[in-house]
Order: sequence, then structure tokens, then C-alpha cells
Amino acid sequence: MAPSLKGILFMCAGVLCLAIGDALSKWLGEAYSPLQVIFFRTLVSVPLIALLAYYGGGLRKLRTRRPVMHLVRGLIYTGTMFCFVFGLTLLPLAEATAIAFVAPLFVTLLSVPLLGERIEMPVMIASLFGFFGVLIVVRPGGEAFQLGSLVLIGAATFYSLMLITARRYGSTEHLWAMVFYMTLVPLVLTALVLPWFWQTPEPRHWPGFLASGVFGVGAMAFITMAFRFAPAAIAAPFDYTAMLWAVLLGWWFWGEIPDAWVFIGSALIIGSGLAIGYHERRTTLKRRPTS
Repeated sequence: MAPSLKGILFMCAGVLCLAIGDALSKWLGEAYSPLQVIFFRTLVSVPLIALLAYYGGGLRKLRTRRPVMHLVRGLIYTGTMFCFVFGLTLLPLAEATAIAFVAPLFVTLLSVPLLGERIEMPVMIASLFGFFGVLIVVRPGGEAFQLGSLVLIGAATFYSLMLITARRYGSTEHLWAMVFYMTLVPLVLTALVLPWFWQTPEPRHWPGFLASGVFGVGAMAFITMAFRFAPAAIAAPFDYTAMLWAVLLGWWFWGEIPDAWVFIGSALIIGSGLAIGYHERRTTLKRRPTS
């Protein structure tokens, strides 16, 4: 099997794990506080991440000289998870997934003040189309607009800050350290406040709490493998297969059928994301030094 095909398959498997994890979080969030969902998800994830780090080069990969940076990233990730789990309980799965896709567009805009980067005209035009797609999905002022839309936009904003900090410090910190501490902070924070929100899980929910953490780590492992086998330009676009899984899972478990506006807006958001990725790849290739 060609390496690029392996990368694509790993990427699709990772995205499927993410979609299943989101569906589980939506299901659990309907019965429990988002804080309790986050607690169990990170409780399962942290030891699994440490185990992957151990077999991926040893626990020395978790050493860091930037504890404050990891704390800030962990706080941002806590906000991301809280908003996303809460938003999933308020919106259909496909609509929530479509809004979450706006995060790369926020990265493009926020990288100007936070990283000092310039936005070229093609990227700006693509971003405007993407935001127009978001407006179509959330329809502010219309009957379809609700609190869940704002909460999911908040989650996308937090997640874009996660991506920006990863771009800023990823070259000096090991991947496993970035992921481990990012997950450890919400575990500690939710553990501290959990006594005020605790509900004893029903027996049927315990497998869901366990599986949500396993699928989350599985997604990270598969996506990491995808970029080892295939160039980012080939593997990354398959991230958008999450929309397919969201539609299928939402229909199968909740009977959710997105309206035409959600599909139209999603097409604009996905198209803008692909256009930005293609332009950045071409720019990177042009700037790459040649021998």
C-alpha cells in the first residue's frame, strides 16, 4: 500500500474516532454536567497519553521548560472542551460540527495580531467566504439562531487559540508534552469543582465515559500517524469527512436531519478552509530554500 494512501486511511480513522467521541459527549452531556463529561474523558486520556509517550520515546518527552505556557494552553483547552460539550447538547451534531470548522478561519485572522503574520488577499477572500458560510449555518436573527450557535463559536475561538499557541511553541516543545499537559490541566480543574456538579453515573453510562476518552486518544494517535505517512496537503483535507460522520451519527442516534442551509453553509466553510490550506502550501513551497 502506498504511504500516501496509508496516511489518508489513518486520517479518516482518526476523524471517525473524533466524530464518535463527539457523539458520546453529546449523549452524556444530555444527562450530566459538561464538567463531569470532561473529567472522565481526561481521566481516561491522561494515562493513555503518558503510555503512548513512554512507548514513543520515553517519559523524558514530557519534560518542559515552559510550565506557564502549558498552564495557559490547558486553560484554553478547558474552555474549548466546556463550550463544545455544552454546545453539542444544544445543537444537532452536524450543525455543531459545521460551526466548529470555522476554527482555522479564526487562526488566519488571529495570527495577525498574535503572531505578526500577514494575510494575503486570496486568503482574506477565502476567509470572507468561510464566515459567510458560518452566517448561513447559524442565521443570526432568524428562528434557527440560538444560544448553542454562540457557544460553538466560542469553542471555535478557544480552539483557534490552541492552534496558534501550538504554532508558536510547537518547534521548541515535544508533541507529547504539548498534548499531555494540555489534557492534564482540565483534569485537575474539573476534579476540583466536580463535588458541586457530581451525579453518580448510571451503569449504562460508564462504558460511554470510558469510550469517550479512548476514542479521543485514538483520534490523536491515528491523526499523528496520518501525517507521518502522507504530506499535510494530502492528509489534512480528509479532516472534513467529519461532516459526513456527524450527519450519519446525528441521524442514526437522534433522528437529526440538517436542512439545506446547513449543507450550503458547510460547503462554503469547507471550501474556504481547503482554499486557505492550498494557498499556504503553495506559499510554503515557494519560500522553501532550494539547493
